[in-house]
Amino acid sequence: MKKKVIIIGSGFSSLAASCYLAKAGYNVTILEKNSTVGGRARQYKNEGFTFDIGPTWYWMPDVFERFFADFNTKPSNFYTLEKLNPAYSVYFDKNDYITIEDSLEKICNTFETVEKGSSTQLKKFINKAKDNYNIAIKDLVYNPGVSPLELVSLTTLKRLNQFFSSVKNDVRKAFKNDRLIKILEFPVLFLGAKPSNTPSFYNFMNYADFGLGTYHPKKGMYQVILAIESLAKDLGVTIKTNAAVQKINVKNNFATQITTNNDSFKADIILSGADYWHTETLLDKNYRQYSENYWNKKTFAPSALLFYVGFNKKIKNVSHHTLFFDVDFDVHAKAIYDDPKWPEKPLFYASFPSITDSSTAPKNHEAGIFLIPLAPGLNDTKELRETYFKKIISRLEDLTNQKVSNNIVFKKSYCVNDFIKDYNSYKGNAYGMANTLTQTAFLRPKLKSKKVKNLYFTGQLTVPGPGVPPSLISGKLVSELITKHH
Repeated sequence: MKKKVIIIGSGFSSLAASCYLAKAGYNVTILEKNSTVGGRARQYKNEGFTFDIGPTWYWMPDVFERFFADFNTKPSNFYTLEKLNPAYSVYFDKNDYITIEDSLEKICNTFETVEKGSSTQLKKFINKAKDNYNIAIKDLVYNPGVSPLELVSLTTLKRLNQFFSSVKNDVRKAFKNDRLIKILEFPVLFLGAKPSNTPSFYNFMNYADFGLGTYHPKKGMYQVILAIESLAKDLGVTIKTNAAVQKINVKNNFATQITTNNDSFKADIILSGADYWHTETLLDKNYRQYSENYWNKKTFAPSALLFYVGFNKKIKNVSHHTLFFDVDFDVHAKAIYDDPKWPEKPLFYASFPSITDSSTAPKNHEAGIFLIPLAPGLNDTKELRETYFKKIISRLEDLTNQKVSNNIVFKKSYCVNDFIKDYNSYKGNAYGMANTLTQTAFLRPKLKSKKVKNLYFTGQLTVPGPGVPPSLISGKLVSELITKHH
């Protein structure tokens, strides 16, 4: 008889794990508290506009290819990818922006016009980043974080010094122009930590950016969720929505049953892709591995204030992805990591998917997604949200030389309170736990519970870390661990 696996949550890591486990012969059921699948990668539709609620960047296409190849298929059987050109634009001041195009050669030319000699430095920097990418993505991140020995090989020993220097140091050694420095430090923000706290080895994110490029799945990132959901169902996975888990029952160190808001489910194995901290609160205290003090001491990736905005005209002078770095990054970063508070002058990111994809907005309209990174756990009120919306819209208008505030059809906001309500997210964080030196690989919360013999975890609070590609990998790692022990 097939062993029964119950999976809590239906984000990228849970869906990926469900596919691997079903393929391995388990009877798999997913319980999702919300009305649709996808976890933080859900979708919002309103008045003919379509928005990705969560991730909007499609990076590391090779990781997606590798995932689908494990099931003898490929992404193009489910969704259509378009490589973006430009990949993104970065504003530093009024009429002062740099556009990152779709090839390293073009990017080198752009760098050279900003700082003489920088194209040579960039090629060296990206070559090193490519080597690290090949070691990390093709090897290291596919380890389950069980032992420090997973990091030890001839190749990694040669790069040991890269774990004790930072991305910030390396970038500033090679480049002098402040604008180029900001562009090169930007990709590691996806790992949830400041460039000054991110080990040099993680410069592989720069290769993901400049070497592999930025893509857009037609109709949005949610198409990737729908693709994996379709794959999971074809493999026999059962998915139940509106099923909020309230308790994990444990007997003799084995989890035996899950109680939801309207049912109960017996299980041989339980896997949680929900927030790690929250999952442990579903257990009696003696079965929890990590104390409140443990979580409090960890460096979490930021939360975010997001706005989903419909405009009744096309927005000019912006790209599909546009970054607004016209204020001091260090001051904003301090308000996230060192002295948590609402930043006075926030950096922000805007995505206008309808520039590339007509399906995301009515004709001659624009869909806009705006994001301000914030410290987790901040006081979140309607008044603060409105204040910050006015701040970023007035800056958008000023920097891009246009008026847009009178062309807003509607706007929806999403912030700390929503991350807590929808995802039981620790302090309302948006991206899990940051990848700092002391929170890398085997130093992250474990995939397998030390106290409950058949309880496992997956997702961005565990191995390998935050982001969509790492979440897919996390699903694979935990499924391999389950098949090994059961």
